[in-house]
Amino acid sequence: MPTATTMPAATALPVAAVTPVPTVASAVLSVPAAANADAIAHFTGRLAYEADVSDVRADLVSGVPGVVVVDSRAQAGWDQGHLPGAIHLPTAQIAERARDLIDPDATVVTYCWGPGCNGATRAALEFARLGYRVKEMIGGYEYWVREGFPTETSSGLRTNPVDPLTAPADGISCAC
Repeated sequence: MPTATTMPAATALPVAAVTPVPTVASAVLSVPAAANADAIAHFTGRLAYEADVSDVRADLVSGVPGVVVVDSRAQAGWDQGHLPGAIHLPTAQIAERARDLIDPDATVVTYCWGPGCNGATRAALEFARLGYRVKEMIGGYEYWVREGFPTETSSGLRTNPVDPLTAPADGISCAC
């Protein structure tokens, strides 16, 4: 029987090849990514329900017809500041007042305080129940302000500083 010293070099295994490599559990890969067709359907669906603050701002500045922005917060929030051109319609009043204020052919974009608030979701649901096409502005008033977009109060327009952790320094959205 050959000994290790007489074994041909080609059959000897390097030490690293026999040392077990520890496996690392992946939080990301523990559930595989969706198939492409499913991912396309999912992300297209999200865009059908949501708009971000930069896209809403671009449409408002451009005067895109048929887009109506609705602030669903209470009076105190509206008074603190709101998007220029928005309509104030608290969620509890939508069913009663929407038809008098908003063209049924418009696409309504709802917003509330921010990501920690589901008021815009509740408002969007009310508009959908009334037959309106509707989207929710993700990020809400908080991210509108953080991106440095102007807000309106009873005193007029207010300029907001850009939050460098949220938006580009020039206040213009990324070309995502």
